[in-house]
Amino acid sequence: MTDKRDAQARMEIRDGMRIDWDAPIPMDDGIVLRADVFRPAAEGRYPVLLTYGPYAKGLAFQDGYPDAWETMVREHPDVAAGSSNVYQNWEVADPEKWVPHGYVCVRVDSRGCGRSPGYVDPFSPRETRDFAACIEWAGEQPWSSGKVGLNGISYYAINQWQVASQQPRHLAAMCIWEGAAEWYRDTSHHGGIYCTFWANWFDMQVKTVQYGLGTRGPVSRATGDLVCGPETLTDAQLAANRCNFGADLLAHPLDDQYSKDRSPDWSKVTVPLLSSANWGGQGLHPRGNFEGFMRAASAEKWLEAHGIEHWTHFYTDYGRELQKRFFDYFLKGEKNGYGSDPRVLLQVRHLDRFEERVEREWPIARTQWTKFYFDFASGALITQPPAESASRSFDAIGDGITLMTPPLPAETEITGPSAVKLILSSSTEDADVFAVLRVFSPDLTEIVFQGAIDPHTPIGQGWLRASHRKLDPAISKPWRPYHTHDERQPLKPGVPVELDVEIWPTSIVVPAGYRIALTIRGKDYEHACRGGKLSNFKNELRGCGPFLHDDPIDRQANIFSGKTTLHGEKGRQPYLVLPVIPRK
Repeated sequence: MTDKRDAQARMEIRDGMRIDWDAPIPMDDGIVLRADVFRPAAEGRYPVLLTYGPYAKGLAFQDGYPDAWETMVREHPDVAAGSSNVYQNWEVADPEKWVPHGYVCVRVDSRGCGRSPGYVDPFSPRETRDFAACIEWAGEQPWSSGKVGLNGISYYAINQWQVASQQPRHLAAMCIWEGAAEWYRDTSHHGGIYCTFWANWFDMQVKTVQYGLGTRGPVSRATGDLVCGPETLTDAQLAANRCNFGADLLAHPLDDQYSKDRSPDWSKVTVPLLSSANWGGQGLHPRGNFEGFMRAASAEKWLEAHGIEHWTHFYTDYGRELQKRFFDYFLKGEKNGYGSDPRVLLQVRHLDRFEERVEREWPIARTQWTKFYFDFASGALITQPPAESASRSFDAIGDGITLMTPPLPAETEITGPSAVKLILSSSTEDADVFAVLRVFSPDLTEIVFQGAIDPHTPIGQGWLRASHRKLDPAISKPWRPYHTHDERQPLKPGVPVELDVEIWPTSIVVPAGYRIALTIRGKDYEHACRGGKLSNFKNELRGCGPFLHDDPIDRQANIFSGKTTLHGEKGRQPYLVLPVIPRK
Protein backbone atom coordinates (compact mmCIF):
# COMPACT_ATOMS: atom_id res chain seq x y z
CA MET A 1 0.00 0.00 0.00
CA THR A 2 1.33 3.43 -0.89
CA ASP A 3 2.21 5.63 2.09
CA LYS A 4 0.39 8.91 1.33
CA ARG A 5 2.81 10.77 3.60
CA ASP A 6 5.70 9.81 1.35
CA ALA A 7 6.38 12.41 -1.33
CA GLN A 8 8.12 9.94 -3.69
CA ALA A 9 5.59 7.12 -3.57
CA ARG A 10 2.60 7.15 -5.85
CA MET A 11 0.16 4.72 -7.47
CA GLU A 12 -1.42 4.51 -10.89
CA ILE A 13 -3.31 2.01 -13.01
CA ARG A 14 -1.63 1.44 -16.34
CA ASP A 15 -1.54 -1.37 -18.92
CA GLY A 16 -3.97 -3.42 -16.86
CA MET A 17 -1.76 -3.26 -13.77
CA ARG A 18 -1.97 -1.37 -10.50
CA ILE A 19 1.54 0.04 -10.08
CA ASP A 20 3.04 1.46 -6.89
CA TRP A 21 6.11 3.49 -7.83
CA ASP A 22 8.81 3.99 -5.20
CA ALA A 23 6.94 2.16 -2.44
CA PRO A 24 8.93 2.75 0.79
CA ILE A 25 10.37 -0.25 2.67
CA PRO A 26 11.98 0.86 5.97
CA MET A 27 15.03 -1.01 7.23
CA ASP A 28 16.00 -1.55 10.86
CA ASP A 29 18.67 1.18 10.76
CA GLY A 30 16.34 3.87 9.42
CA ILE A 31 17.26 3.63 5.72
CA VAL A 32 14.20 3.53 3.44
CA LEU A 33 14.57 1.36 0.35
CA ARG A 34 12.42 1.94 -2.71
CA ALA A 35 10.44 -0.67 -4.63
CA ASP A 36 8.17 -0.69 -7.65
CA VAL A 37 5.17 -2.97 -7.16
CA PHE A 38 3.23 -4.30 -10.16
CA ARG A 39 -0.01 -6.03 -9.20
CA PRO A 40 -3.33 -7.04 -10.72
CA ALA A 41 -5.84 -4.20 -11.01
CA ALA A 42 -8.48 -6.24 -9.19
CA GLU A 43 -8.30 -6.08 -5.42
CA GLY A 44 -7.21 -9.32 -3.83
CA ARG A 45 -4.33 -11.23 -2.29
CA TYR A 46 -1.75 -12.61 -4.69
CA PRO A 47 1.58 -14.48 -4.50
CA VAL A 48 4.65 -12.27 -4.90
CA LEU A 49 7.73 -12.55 -7.12
CA LEU A 50 10.46 -10.34 -5.66
CA THR A 51 13.93 -9.20 -6.67
CA TYR A 52 16.47 -7.15 -4.74
CA GLY A 53 19.56 -5.81 -6.50
CA PRO A 54 21.68 -2.92 -7.72
CA TYR A 55 20.81 -2.46 -11.40
CA ALA A 56 18.19 0.29 -10.89
CA LYS A 57 14.54 -0.62 -11.21
CA GLY A 58 13.90 2.45 -13.37
CA LEU A 59 16.52 1.65 -16.02
CA ALA A 60 14.96 -0.09 -19.00
CA PHE A 61 16.73 -3.17 -20.35
CA GLN A 62 16.83 -1.50 -23.77
CA ASP A 63 18.56 1.61 -22.40
CA GLY A 64 21.02 0.03 -20.00
CA TYR A 65 22.01 -3.02 -22.07
CA PRO A 66 21.17 -2.23 -25.70
CA ASP A 67 23.52 -4.80 -27.29
CA ALA A 68 22.08 -7.69 -25.30
CA TRP A 69 18.49 -6.55 -25.82
CA GLU A 70 18.77 -6.08 -29.57
CA THR A 71 20.41 -9.46 -30.08
CA MET A 72 17.90 -11.24 -27.87
CA VAL A 73 14.72 -9.88 -29.45
CA ARG A 74 16.11 -10.29 -32.97
CA GLU A 75 16.99 -13.95 -32.49
CA HIS A 76 14.16 -14.82 -30.09
CA PRO A 77 11.06 -12.82 -31.04
CA ASP A 78 8.97 -14.58 -28.38
CA VAL A 79 10.85 -12.50 -25.77
CA ALA A 80 9.24 -9.24 -26.88
CA ALA A 81 5.92 -10.71 -28.06
CA GLY A 82 2.85 -10.08 -25.91
CA SER A 83 4.35 -7.15 -24.00
CA SER A 84 4.76 -3.41 -24.47
CA ASN A 85 8.30 -3.98 -23.11
CA VAL A 86 8.08 -0.62 -21.31
CA TYR A 87 8.71 -2.32 -17.98
CA GLN A 88 11.49 -4.63 -19.12
CA ASN A 89 14.49 -4.47 -16.79
CA TRP A 90 17.84 -6.20 -16.91
CA GLU A 91 17.72 -9.72 -15.49
CA VAL A 92 14.30 -9.52 -13.80
CA ALA A 93 10.84 -10.70 -14.81
CA ASP A 94 8.63 -8.68 -17.15
CA PRO A 95 5.50 -7.84 -15.08
CA GLU A 96 3.33 -7.74 -18.20
CA LYS A 97 3.92 -11.48 -18.56
CA TRP A 98 3.30 -12.32 -14.88
CA VAL A 99 0.70 -9.93 -13.45
CA PRO A 100 -2.08 -11.15 -15.82
CA HIS A 101 -1.53 -14.62 -14.36
CA GLY A 102 -2.25 -13.46 -10.83
CA TYR A 103 1.19 -12.54 -9.55
CA VAL A 104 2.57 -9.40 -7.92
CA CYS A 105 6.05 -8.40 -9.13
CA VAL A 106 8.14 -6.41 -6.64
CA ARG A 107 11.45 -4.85 -7.69
CA VAL A 108 13.57 -3.44 -4.90
CA ASP A 109 16.55 -1.16 -5.53
CA SER A 110 19.27 -2.40 -3.20
CA ARG A 111 20.86 -0.11 -0.66
CA GLY A 112 22.76 2.73 -2.31
CA CYS A 113 21.60 1.95 -5.87
CA GLY A 114 18.87 3.28 -8.13
CA ARG A 115 16.38 5.20 -5.99
CA SER A 116 17.39 3.61 -2.65
CA PRO A 117 19.83 5.67 -0.55
CA GLY A 118 22.63 4.21 1.56
CA TYR A 119 26.09 2.69 1.36
CA VAL A 120 26.81 0.34 -1.56
CA ASP A 121 28.44 -2.93 -0.50
CA PRO A 122 27.40 -5.72 -2.89
CA PHE A 123 26.46 -9.13 -1.44
CA SER A 124 27.36 -7.96 2.08
CA PRO A 125 25.65 -9.27 5.23
CA ARG A 126 23.91 -5.89 5.45
CA GLU A 127 22.40 -6.46 2.00
CA THR A 128 21.28 -9.95 2.95
CA ARG A 129 19.48 -8.60 6.03
CA ASP A 130 17.84 -5.95 3.85
CA PHE A 131 16.75 -8.61 1.37
CA ALA A 132 15.21 -10.74 4.12
CA ALA A 133 13.38 -7.67 5.47
CA CYS A 134 11.98 -6.94 2.00
CA ILE A 135 10.67 -10.51 1.73
CA GLU A 136 8.91 -10.16 5.08
CA TRP A 137 7.51 -6.76 4.08
CA ALA A 138 6.11 -8.18 0.84
CA GLY A 139 4.57 -11.13 2.64
CA GLU A 140 2.69 -8.86 5.03
CA GLN A 141 1.12 -6.38 2.57
CA PRO A 142 -2.68 -6.34 2.12
CA TRP A 143 -2.28 -7.35 -1.55
CA SER A 144 -0.08 -10.36 -0.69
CA SER A 145 -1.11 -13.96 -0.16
CA GLY A 146 1.80 -14.27 2.27
CA LYS A 147 3.80 -16.43 -0.12
CA VAL A 148 6.88 -14.82 -1.65
CA GLY A 149 8.94 -16.33 -4.45
CA LEU A 150 12.32 -15.13 -5.70
CA ASN A 151 13.04 -15.11 -9.42
CA GLY A 152 15.84 -13.40 -11.31
CA ILE A 153 19.14 -13.80 -13.15
CA SER A 154 22.74 -13.47 -11.95
CA TYR A 155 22.88 -10.94 -9.09
CA TYR A 156 19.18 -11.52 -8.49
CA ALA A 157 19.94 -15.24 -8.34
CA ILE A 158 23.21 -15.26 -6.39
CA ASN A 159 21.72 -13.43 -3.43
CA GLN A 160 18.83 -15.89 -3.27
CA TRP A 161 21.17 -18.54 -1.87
CA GLN A 162 22.35 -16.08 0.77
CA VAL A 163 18.93 -14.90 1.87
CA ALA A 164 17.52 -18.43 1.91
CA SER A 165 20.08 -19.17 4.62
CA GLN A 166 18.29 -16.53 6.74
CA GLN A 167 15.05 -18.53 6.37
CA PRO A 168 12.63 -15.57 6.17
CA ARG A 169 9.15 -16.68 7.20
CA HIS A 170 7.36 -15.65 4.00
CA LEU A 171 9.88 -17.14 1.55
CA ALA A 172 8.00 -19.99 -0.13
CA ALA A 173 10.00 -20.84 -3.29
CA MET A 174 12.91 -19.58 -5.36
CA CYS A 175 14.12 -19.91 -8.94
CA ILE A 176 17.88 -19.30 -9.09
CA TRP A 177 18.55 -18.58 -12.76
CA GLU A 178 22.28 -18.73 -13.53
CA GLY A 179 23.49 -17.63 -10.12
CA ALA A 180 26.79 -18.41 -8.41
CA ALA A 181 26.67 -19.61 -4.81
CA GLU A 182 29.98 -19.92 -2.97
CA TRP A 183 31.45 -16.45 -3.10
CA TYR A 184 35.14 -17.41 -3.15
CA ARG A 185 35.10 -20.45 -5.44
CA ASP A 186 32.40 -19.36 -7.88
CA THR A 187 33.11 -15.66 -8.18
CA SER A 188 36.07 -13.83 -6.67
CA HIS A 189 38.90 -16.41 -6.83
CA HIS A 190 38.72 -19.29 -9.30
CA GLY A 191 40.88 -22.03 -7.85
CA GLY A 192 42.49 -19.36 -5.67
CA ILE A 193 43.25 -17.03 -8.63
CA TYR A 194 41.73 -13.56 -8.38
CA CYS A 195 39.17 -12.77 -11.10
CA THR A 196 39.14 -9.17 -12.32
CA PHE A 197 35.50 -9.33 -13.40
CA TRP A 198 34.00 -7.89 -10.24
CA ALA A 199 36.12 -4.76 -10.13
CA ASN A 200 35.20 -4.00 -13.74
CA TRP A 201 31.55 -4.93 -13.14
CA PHE A 202 31.40 -2.50 -10.22
CA ASP A 203 32.67 0.30 -12.46
CA MET A 204 30.40 -0.49 -15.42
CA GLN A 205 27.15 -1.72 -13.87
CA VAL A 206 26.93 -0.41 -10.30
CA LYS A 207 28.66 2.98 -10.12
CA THR A 208 26.72 3.98 -13.23
CA VAL A 209 23.39 3.63 -11.36
CA GLN A 210 24.46 4.62 -7.85
CA TYR A 211 21.93 6.56 -5.82
CA GLY A 212 22.83 10.24 -5.89
CA LEU A 213 23.75 10.53 -9.56
CA GLY A 214 20.43 12.33 -9.85
CA THR A 215 20.36 14.66 -12.85
CA ARG A 216 23.69 13.21 -14.04
CA GLY A 217 22.12 9.78 -14.36
CA PRO A 218 19.58 8.27 -16.77
CA VAL A 219 15.85 8.97 -16.89
CA SER A 220 13.23 6.22 -16.71
CA ARG A 221 11.37 5.67 -19.97
CA ALA A 222 8.43 4.29 -17.94
CA THR A 223 7.95 7.20 -15.51
CA GLY A 224 10.21 10.08 -16.52
CA ASP A 225 11.78 9.92 -13.05
CA LEU A 226 15.48 10.17 -12.41
CA VAL A 227 16.66 6.56 -12.27
CA CYS A 228 19.29 7.26 -9.60
CA GLY A 229 17.16 9.22 -7.13
CA PRO A 230 16.07 12.82 -6.64
CA GLU A 231 19.38 13.95 -5.11
CA THR A 232 22.45 14.93 -7.13
CA LEU A 233 25.59 14.32 -5.09
CA THR A 234 29.19 15.27 -5.80
CA ASP A 235 31.76 12.71 -6.92
CA ALA A 236 33.31 12.84 -3.46
CA GLN A 237 29.95 12.16 -1.81
CA LEU A 238 29.27 9.28 -4.18
CA ALA A 239 32.70 7.74 -3.48
CA ALA A 240 32.11 8.03 0.28
CA ASN A 241 28.83 6.13 -0.12
CA ARG A 242 30.30 3.00 -1.68
CA CYS A 243 32.93 0.38 -0.96
CA ASN A 244 36.02 -0.13 -3.11
CA PHE A 245 34.85 -3.51 -4.33
CA GLY A 246 37.89 -4.66 -6.31
CA ALA A 247 40.29 -3.66 -3.54
CA ASP A 248 38.11 -5.42 -0.98
CA LEU A 249 38.28 -8.66 -2.95
CA LEU A 250 42.05 -8.42 -3.42
CA ALA A 251 42.40 -7.92 0.32
CA HIS A 252 40.92 -11.38 0.94
CA PRO A 253 43.07 -13.87 -1.03
CA LEU A 254 41.83 -16.84 1.02
CA ASP A 255 38.37 -18.20 1.75
CA ASP A 256 38.11 -16.27 5.01
CA GLN A 257 35.18 -14.84 6.95
CA TYR A 258 34.64 -12.12 4.34
CA SER A 259 33.82 -14.77 1.73
CA LYS A 260 31.91 -17.02 4.10
CA ASP A 261 29.67 -14.06 5.03
CA ARG A 262 28.75 -13.82 1.34
CA SER A 263 28.05 -17.53 0.85
CA PRO A 264 25.12 -19.77 1.79
CA ASP A 265 24.86 -22.08 4.75
CA TRP A 266 23.66 -25.12 2.81
CA SER A 267 22.11 -26.72 5.90
CA LYS A 268 19.73 -23.75 6.18
CA VAL A 269 18.68 -23.63 2.52
CA THR A 270 15.45 -25.60 2.91
CA VAL A 271 12.98 -23.75 0.65
CA PRO A 272 11.69 -25.43 -2.54
CA LEU A 273 13.97 -24.39 -5.40
CA LEU A 274 14.57 -24.57 -9.12
CA SER A 275 18.26 -24.10 -9.94
CA SER A 276 18.93 -23.20 -13.57
CA ALA A 277 22.47 -23.37 -15.01
CA ASN A 278 24.12 -22.37 -18.29
CA TRP A 279 26.65 -24.79 -19.81
CA GLY A 280 28.46 -21.86 -21.40
CA GLY A 281 28.68 -19.75 -18.25
CA GLN A 282 32.29 -20.69 -17.53
CA GLY A 283 33.66 -18.16 -15.05
CA LEU A 284 30.50 -17.38 -13.09
CA HIS A 285 27.21 -19.10 -13.75
CA PRO A 286 27.20 -22.88 -13.94
CA ARG A 287 29.04 -24.10 -10.85
CA GLY A 288 26.86 -22.56 -8.15
CA ASN A 289 23.68 -23.89 -9.71
CA PHE A 290 24.99 -27.45 -9.72
CA GLU A 291 26.53 -27.18 -6.25
CA GLY A 292 23.33 -25.65 -4.91
CA PHE A 293 21.22 -28.46 -6.29
CA MET A 294 23.56 -31.07 -4.82
CA ARG A 295 24.19 -29.48 -1.44
CA ALA A 296 21.10 -27.48 -0.42
CA ALA A 297 19.11 -29.15 2.36
CA SER A 298 15.83 -28.57 0.48
CA ALA A 299 13.77 -31.72 0.10
CA GLU A 300 12.01 -30.27 -2.94
CA LYS A 301 14.63 -29.16 -5.46
CA TRP A 302 15.01 -29.29 -9.22
CA LEU A 303 17.87 -28.63 -11.64
CA GLU A 304 17.72 -27.33 -15.21
CA ALA A 305 20.66 -26.66 -17.56
CA HIS A 306 20.64 -24.90 -20.94
CA GLY A 307 22.91 -23.03 -23.30
CA ILE A 308 23.18 -19.82 -25.39
CA GLU A 309 23.41 -16.31 -23.95
CA HIS A 310 23.26 -15.79 -20.21
CA TRP A 311 20.10 -13.66 -20.17
CA THR A 312 18.09 -15.14 -23.04
CA HIS A 313 16.24 -18.24 -21.83
CA PHE A 314 14.99 -16.52 -18.71
CA TYR A 315 12.79 -14.45 -21.05
CA THR A 316 11.94 -16.96 -23.81
CA ASP A 317 8.69 -18.89 -23.68
CA TYR A 318 10.73 -21.99 -22.77
CA GLY A 319 12.21 -20.41 -19.67
CA ARG A 320 9.19 -18.39 -18.57
CA GLU A 321 6.81 -21.35 -18.86
CA LEU A 322 9.22 -23.50 -16.86
CA GLN A 323 9.37 -20.83 -14.14
CA LYS A 324 5.61 -20.37 -14.14
CA ARG A 325 4.90 -24.07 -13.76
CA PHE A 326 7.24 -24.16 -10.75
CA PHE A 327 5.75 -21.07 -9.08
CA ASP A 328 2.16 -22.04 -9.87
CA TYR A 329 2.76 -25.23 -7.93
CA PHE A 330 4.55 -23.79 -4.91
CA LEU A 331 3.04 -20.29 -4.63
CA LYS A 332 -0.49 -20.88 -5.88
CA GLY A 333 -0.95 -24.51 -4.91
CA GLU A 334 -2.06 -25.49 -8.40
CA LYS A 335 -2.24 -29.22 -8.95
CA ASN A 336 -0.17 -29.19 -12.16
CA GLY A 337 1.94 -32.22 -11.31
CA TYR A 338 5.19 -30.30 -10.96
CA GLY A 339 6.09 -32.01 -7.68
CA SER A 340 6.35 -35.37 -9.42
CA ASP A 341 8.44 -34.12 -12.35
CA PRO A 342 11.91 -35.65 -12.78
CA ARG A 343 14.39 -33.65 -10.71
CA VAL A 344 16.80 -32.86 -13.57
CA LEU A 345 15.99 -31.30 -16.95
CA LEU A 346 18.93 -30.99 -19.35
CA GLN A 347 19.27 -29.31 -22.72
CA VAL A 348 22.06 -31.60 -23.91
CA ARG A 349 24.39 -29.76 -26.26
CA HIS A 350 25.24 -31.00 -29.76
CA LEU A 351 27.36 -29.15 -32.30
CA ASP A 352 24.27 -27.71 -33.99
CA ARG A 353 21.40 -28.00 -31.52
CA PHE A 354 20.23 -28.85 -28.01
CA GLU A 355 18.19 -31.95 -27.19
CA GLU A 356 15.99 -32.02 -24.10
CA ARG A 357 16.35 -34.94 -21.71
CA VAL A 358 15.23 -35.64 -18.18
CA GLU A 359 17.31 -37.33 -15.52
CA ARG A 360 16.63 -38.12 -11.89
CA GLU A 361 19.88 -37.05 -10.25
CA TRP A 362 23.09 -35.07 -10.63
CA PRO A 363 25.70 -36.16 -11.47
CA ILE A 364 23.92 -38.63 -13.71
CA ALA A 365 23.96 -42.03 -12.01
CA ARG A 366 24.91 -44.01 -15.12
CA THR A 367 27.98 -41.83 -15.79
CA GLN A 368 31.05 -43.80 -16.82
CA TRP A 369 33.86 -41.85 -15.17
CA THR A 370 36.59 -42.39 -17.74
CA LYS A 371 40.29 -41.62 -17.27
CA PHE A 372 42.42 -40.32 -20.11
CA TYR A 373 46.12 -40.41 -19.26
CA PHE A 374 48.75 -37.97 -20.49
CA ASP A 375 51.18 -39.45 -23.01
CA PHE A 376 53.82 -36.74 -23.17
CA ALA A 377 55.82 -38.60 -25.83
CA SER A 378 53.02 -38.47 -28.41
CA GLY A 379 51.02 -35.53 -27.06
CA ALA A 380 47.99 -37.78 -26.75
CA LEU A 381 45.27 -38.55 -24.23
CA ILE A 382 45.14 -42.33 -23.92
CA THR A 383 43.01 -44.78 -21.93
CA GLN A 384 45.91 -46.73 -20.41
CA PRO A 385 48.68 -45.21 -18.24
CA PRO A 386 52.05 -44.93 -19.97
CA ALA A 387 54.61 -47.42 -18.73
CA GLU A 388 57.50 -44.96 -18.52
CA SER A 389 58.23 -41.73 -16.72
CA ALA A 390 58.23 -38.54 -18.77
CA SER A 391 57.76 -34.81 -18.39
CA ARG A 392 56.88 -31.68 -20.38
CA SER A 393 57.82 -28.09 -19.57
CA PHE A 394 56.33 -24.83 -20.81
CA ASP A 395 56.61 -21.13 -20.18
CA ALA A 396 53.91 -20.18 -17.69
CA ILE A 397 52.84 -17.18 -19.76
CA GLY A 398 52.96 -19.07 -23.06
CA ASP A 399 50.40 -21.27 -24.77
CA GLY A 400 51.04 -24.27 -22.55
CA ILE A 401 50.63 -27.84 -23.76
CA THR A 402 47.70 -29.52 -25.47
CA LEU A 403 47.03 -33.26 -25.39
CA MET A 404 44.45 -34.80 -27.68
CA THR A 405 42.61 -38.09 -28.05
CA PRO A 406 42.77 -40.03 -31.30
CA PRO A 407 39.67 -39.55 -33.47
CA LEU A 408 36.71 -40.90 -31.51
CA PRO A 409 35.45 -44.21 -32.96
CA ALA A 410 31.85 -43.44 -32.00
CA GLU A 411 29.68 -40.52 -30.94
CA THR A 412 30.52 -39.70 -27.31
CA GLU A 413 28.49 -37.66 -24.83
CA ILE A 414 30.30 -35.73 -22.10
CA THR A 415 27.83 -34.33 -19.54
CA GLY A 416 28.87 -33.46 -16.01
CA PRO A 417 31.85 -32.20 -14.05
CA SER A 418 35.42 -33.17 -14.97
CA ALA A 419 38.69 -33.24 -13.07
CA VAL A 420 42.42 -33.30 -13.80
CA LYS A 421 45.15 -34.96 -11.74
CA LEU A 422 48.53 -33.29 -12.29
CA ILE A 423 52.04 -33.78 -10.96
CA LEU A 424 53.59 -30.34 -11.30
CA SER A 425 56.73 -28.45 -10.43
CA SER A 426 57.66 -24.82 -11.02
CA SER A 427 60.87 -22.86 -11.31
CA THR A 428 59.35 -20.48 -8.74
CA GLU A 429 57.43 -20.80 -5.50
CA ASP A 430 54.03 -21.00 -7.21
CA ALA A 431 52.21 -21.62 -10.49
CA ASP A 432 48.73 -21.02 -11.83
CA VAL A 433 47.00 -23.80 -13.78
CA PHE A 434 44.35 -23.03 -16.38
CA ALA A 435 42.80 -26.29 -17.61
CA VAL A 436 40.78 -25.98 -20.83
CA LEU A 437 38.59 -28.82 -22.09
CA ARG A 438 38.33 -28.59 -25.88
CA VAL A 439 36.92 -30.39 -28.92
CA PHE A 440 38.43 -30.42 -32.42
CA SER A 441 36.93 -31.42 -35.75
CA PRO A 442 38.61 -34.01 -38.02
CA ASP A 443 40.54 -31.19 -39.73
CA LEU A 444 41.67 -29.94 -36.27
CA THR A 445 39.46 -26.85 -36.20
CA GLU A 446 38.46 -26.06 -32.63
CA ILE A 447 34.74 -26.25 -31.83
CA VAL A 448 33.56 -23.34 -29.69
CA PHE A 449 30.07 -22.13 -28.78
CA GLN A 450 28.03 -19.07 -28.03
CA GLY A 451 28.53 -19.09 -24.30
CA ALA A 452 26.67 -17.19 -21.62
CA ILE A 453 28.56 -14.09 -22.72
CA ASP A 454 31.42 -14.95 -25.08
CA PRO A 455 30.74 -16.13 -28.67
CA HIS A 456 33.89 -18.30 -28.68
CA THR A 457 33.51 -20.27 -25.46
CA PRO A 458 35.40 -23.60 -25.14
CA ILE A 459 33.78 -26.77 -23.82
CA GLY A 460 34.91 -26.39 -20.22
CA GLN A 461 37.39 -24.62 -17.98
CA GLY A 462 39.03 -25.08 -14.60
CA TRP A 463 41.59 -23.20 -12.55
CA LEU A 464 43.95 -23.84 -9.64
CA ARG A 465 46.80 -22.01 -7.99
CA ALA A 466 49.36 -24.61 -6.99
CA SER A 467 49.81 -23.15 -3.51
CA HIS A 468 46.05 -23.70 -2.97
CA ARG A 469 46.22 -27.44 -3.69
CA LYS A 470 45.04 -28.51 -0.21
CA LEU A 471 41.84 -30.56 -0.49
CA ASP A 472 38.88 -30.86 1.84
CA PRO A 473 38.53 -34.65 2.09
CA ALA A 474 35.01 -34.46 3.52
CA ILE A 475 33.60 -32.73 0.44
CA SER A 476 35.94 -33.74 -2.39
CA LYS A 477 34.85 -36.30 -4.96
CA PRO A 478 37.05 -37.96 -7.60
CA TRP A 479 35.02 -36.05 -10.21
CA ARG A 480 34.86 -32.75 -8.26
CA PRO A 481 37.87 -31.94 -6.08
CA TYR A 482 37.07 -29.37 -3.40
CA HIS A 483 39.86 -27.17 -2.07
CA THR A 484 39.88 -25.52 1.35
CA HIS A 485 41.59 -22.29 0.22
CA ASP A 486 42.34 -21.61 3.88
CA GLU A 487 46.13 -21.48 3.68
CA ARG A 488 48.90 -20.99 1.15
CA GLN A 489 51.36 -23.86 0.65
CA PRO A 490 54.28 -22.50 -1.44
CA LEU A 491 56.14 -24.77 -3.80
CA LYS A 492 59.80 -25.60 -3.54
CA PRO A 493 61.30 -24.76 -6.95
CA GLY A 494 61.78 -27.91 -8.99
CA VAL A 495 59.97 -30.20 -6.51
CA PRO A 496 56.85 -31.91 -7.94
CA VAL A 497 53.52 -31.85 -6.09
CA GLU A 498 50.13 -33.38 -6.87
CA LEU A 499 47.31 -31.09 -7.94
CA ASP A 500 43.63 -31.90 -8.42
CA VAL A 501 41.93 -29.40 -10.72
CA GLU A 502 38.17 -29.00 -10.91
CA ILE A 503 36.69 -28.38 -14.37
CA TRP A 504 33.22 -26.91 -14.12
CA PRO A 505 30.24 -28.95 -15.44
CA THR A 506 29.57 -29.00 -19.15
CA SER A 507 27.66 -30.92 -21.81
CA ILE A 508 28.66 -31.84 -25.35
CA VAL A 509 27.89 -34.72 -27.68
CA VAL A 510 31.08 -35.21 -29.69
CA PRO A 511 30.61 -36.82 -33.12
CA ALA A 512 32.63 -39.79 -34.28
CA GLY A 513 35.90 -38.74 -35.89
CA TYR A 514 36.24 -35.66 -33.67
CA ARG A 515 38.80 -35.35 -30.89
CA ILE A 516 38.67 -34.30 -27.25
CA ALA A 517 41.61 -32.25 -26.03
CA LEU A 518 42.93 -30.78 -22.81
CA THR A 519 45.15 -27.72 -22.68
CA ILE A 520 47.17 -26.95 -19.56
CA ARG A 521 48.58 -23.43 -19.48
CA GLY A 522 49.50 -20.67 -17.06
CA LYS A 523 47.17 -17.91 -18.29
CA ASP A 524 43.64 -17.40 -19.57
CA TYR A 525 42.45 -19.23 -22.68
CA GLU A 526 42.26 -17.11 -25.84
CA HIS A 527 40.50 -18.01 -29.05
CA ALA A 528 42.04 -16.87 -32.31
CA CYS A 529 38.87 -15.04 -33.38
CA ARG A 530 37.93 -11.67 -32.01
CA GLY A 531 34.51 -11.56 -30.44
CA GLY A 532 33.92 -7.83 -30.19
CA LYS A 533 32.52 -6.14 -27.11
CA LEU A 534 29.25 -5.73 -25.27
CA SER A 535 28.17 -2.36 -23.91
CA ASN A 536 28.48 -3.40 -20.26
CA PHE A 537 32.01 -4.90 -20.38
CA LYS A 538 35.42 -3.29 -20.68
CA ASN A 539 37.38 -6.02 -22.43
CA GLU A 540 37.21 -7.59 -25.84
CA LEU A 541 35.63 -11.04 -25.81
CA ARG A 542 38.34 -13.58 -26.65
CA GLY A 543 37.00 -16.84 -25.22
CA CYS A 544 36.68 -16.16 -21.49
CA GLY A 545 34.23 -13.28 -21.68
CA PRO A 546 34.89 -10.77 -18.88
CA PHE A 547 36.17 -13.45 -16.48
CA LEU A 548 39.88 -12.82 -16.69
CA HIS A 549 42.73 -13.50 -14.27
CA ASP A 550 45.40 -10.96 -15.14
CA ASP A 551 45.66 -8.62 -12.17
CA PRO A 552 49.36 -7.80 -11.63
CA ILE A 553 48.93 -7.57 -7.86
CA ASP A 554 47.54 -11.09 -7.67
CA ARG A 555 49.83 -12.51 -10.37
CA GLN A 556 53.26 -11.04 -9.70
CA ALA A 557 55.51 -11.57 -12.70
CA ASN A 558 58.45 -12.88 -10.67
CA ILE A 559 56.28 -15.74 -9.36
CA PHE A 560 53.80 -16.55 -12.12
CA SER A 561 55.98 -16.05 -15.19
CA GLY A 562 58.35 -18.92 -14.55
CA LYS A 563 58.64 -22.33 -16.16
CA THR A 564 56.10 -25.01 -15.33
CA THR A 565 56.80 -28.73 -15.68
CA LEU A 566 54.25 -31.52 -15.77
CA HIS A 567 55.55 -34.93 -14.68
CA GLY A 568 54.49 -38.50 -15.35
CA GLU A 569 56.00 -41.20 -13.18
CA LYS A 570 55.71 -44.94 -13.39
CA GLY A 571 52.73 -45.85 -11.22
CA ARG A 572 51.78 -42.17 -10.81
CA GLN A 573 50.59 -40.65 -14.05
CA PRO A 574 48.53 -37.50 -14.67
CA TYR A 575 45.08 -37.90 -16.16
CA LEU A 576 41.80 -36.27 -17.11
CA VAL A 577 38.53 -37.72 -15.74
CA LEU A 578 35.56 -37.23 -18.07
CA PRO A 579 31.84 -37.95 -17.44
CA VAL A 580 31.00 -40.20 -20.38
CA ILE A 581 27.26 -40.82 -20.62
CA PRO A 582 26.18 -44.09 -22.25
CA ARG A 583 23.00 -44.03 -24.30
CA LYS A 584 19.86 -45.00 -22.43
